[in-house]
Amino acid sequence: MAALTVTSAACGNSESASTAAPQPTAAAAPTSRAMPASDGVTTNADVFGPACSQLPQGAAPGSLDNMGPQPVASAASTNPLLTTLVSAAGKVPGLVDALNGAEALTVYAPANSAFEKIPADTLDAVLADAEQLSGLLSYHVSGTRYDRDGLLEAGKTTQLAGGTVTVGGSGDNITLTGGNGQAANVVCGNIPTSNATVFVIDAVLMPAS
Repeated sequence: MAALTVTSAACGNSESASTAAPQPTAAAAPTSRAMPASDGVTTNADVFGPACSQLPQGAAPGSLDNMGPQPVASAASTNPLLTTLVSAAGKVPGLVDALNGAEALTVYAPANSAFEKIPADTLDAVLADAEQLSGLLSYHVSGTRYDRDGLLEAGKTTQLAGGTVTVGGSGDNITLTGGNGQAANVVCGNIPTSNATVFVIDAVLMPAS
């Protein structure tokens, strides 16, 4: 995250996780890279995907109306699809503040069910290692803000932890592929927050080993 110098954490297919990132230093927020043609900012009307129906309605915590005015980490903390991710982010010192303080991000947010696909012993080991967890979570964040169409046009995003994520598909059927070939589908995308556009995904992305 800008002055968060993180390197990617790699997990083998779904079996093992290797060590990566140094301990983050909290203070500064990630800097944004050059903006695409669109600024990546979305509205509630732009949201798409089958899991979006699971969000609370109206102004309830975790609803689109509730999340929109908040910075991304605060918004995610109320989203019922992301409780495991929020808990994981809280284990990395300074990460929540860095995400909230950033100017413009794209966040690939693994849903609770995505973490359930990882063997329990592997997940527990990653969650217990703040350095490794920092790298893994930062691999799900890009310092350029994209909406769905911007992602499809770019074809690839550069992640804060280093490495890239490849974007495929068309229309509302978007697939993201990590450096190790692990693919994830967007199940609720274009979620607006005050400083990020969020894409909830059904698998945890892994950088190249």
